[in-house]
Amino acid sequence: MKREKNNLGIKLLMAALFLGVAAYFGVEAARYLDDPLRVILAYRYEVERTVDLTGFVVREERVLPDEGSGLLRIQRSEGERVAAGGTVASVYADQASLDRQAEIDSLESRVEQLQYAQNLALAAETTRKLDAQIAQNLLEYRRFLTAGRFYDAEGPALELRALVLKRDYSDTGSGDAALQLQELGARLLELRSQAEGSVRRVTAPVAGLYSAEVDGFETVLTPEALEDLTPSGLSALTADPAVSSRTGKLVLGDEWRYAAVLSAGDAAALQAQQEGGDSLLLRFAQGADRDLPVTLESVGPREDGRVVAVFRGTSYLRELTLLRQQRAQIITGTIGGIRVPRESLRAERAYLEDGKTVTEERIGIYCLVGREARFKPVELVYSAESFVLVSPSPELDPAVEADSKRIIRPGEQVIVSARGLFDGKVLQ
Repeated sequence: MKREKNNLGIKLLMAALFLGVAAYFGVEAARYLDDPLRVILAYRYEVERTVDLTGFVVREERVLPDEGSGLLRIQRSEGERVAAGGTVASVYADQASLDRQAEIDSLESRVEQLQYAQNLALAAETTRKLDAQIAQNLLEYRRFLTAGRFYDAEGPALELRALVLKRDYSDTGSGDAALQLQELGARLLELRSQAEGSVRRVTAPVAGLYSAEVDGFETVLTPEALEDLTPSGLSALTADPAVSSRTGKLVLGDEWRYAAVLSAGDAAALQAQQEGGDSLLLRFAQGADRDLPVTLESVGPREDGRVVAVFRGTSYLRELTLLRQQRAQIITGTIGGIRVPRESLRAERAYLEDGKTVTEERIGIYCLVGREARFKPVELVYSAESFVLVSPSPELDPAVEADSKRIIRPGEQVIVSARGLFDGKVLQ
């Protein structure tokens, strides 16, 4: 009986000890979680000033004639420059003719690879050069695949295959290559004689950049059609269903334009900026992986507070041959400042020496300096949803020691939240 009482007493003691420890840690955890003090580092940051647009890419284009019946094989890549009279495509009489040409191309590629292996010395330098070219081509091929540009990836894929075969042939020896060249040459002569008369060439009537995409806007959206165009006129433009060609088209010249609707106020601001010597950059939402320098060429008639602005570009046309209706941004410049969370902004009333309160409030932030909270007046430069850009208040003089201590600088510990803040408060 006595032993049972002792065991019960030990159990009660252990339970009390456990509850005491749990209560202690619970209180400490509650105090920790209830502590509102939160700081974050301020840092220098820049944001772009932009104007959002939706419009059309306009080029001078010439649709190539459709070659009627036959199997069409395009021989130019998207954006490739074609000279006047250059071959754009071939039309084959039947599938057998097309298969024969595919075999001819394959044999010609093998001949070129074998000649490469035969002419170059089988030295370590040769293999190292091939290995470097293969590695570089792999990177380019991967870049196109990652960007979803599968059409552009076809060229590097074919080149990669040729490089790998060259690397393989470089290890076989020149004697074996000479024998294979003789056999391939005889086969090529036979196939070329069979192919005579079964292939028609489609040539370029003028020089230009080739594009396989014909969308019907080629005769509707022309540089001349942009003159005096209104916002309603631009939105009413539709593709001409009669314009089509499986052969493709040529993009002429070196210039392109982007016509978009924007507010008259924004257009006037862009004109003033351009006249002041500042450059404009156009960034497409997709299709081009760089910012394009442009000039504001014209502004159309005003309609309900909106106008059609025409921007002209003279570079990177070969990258824009597939673009038509596009969302874009005009980048007009950048705004720099010190980035802090929006919730860290506070207002503090200024006090005169006689204790009277000035009704004007100063905007600023509290910074943790040592263990004290120090109020630093700021000027709001830019406001976003979750952060703001600020600069030191223009009223502060860096040459005055008292003012210098109140100037906000990058790297400051900005107080985002704390209980009962005031200038000079000691924080635990």
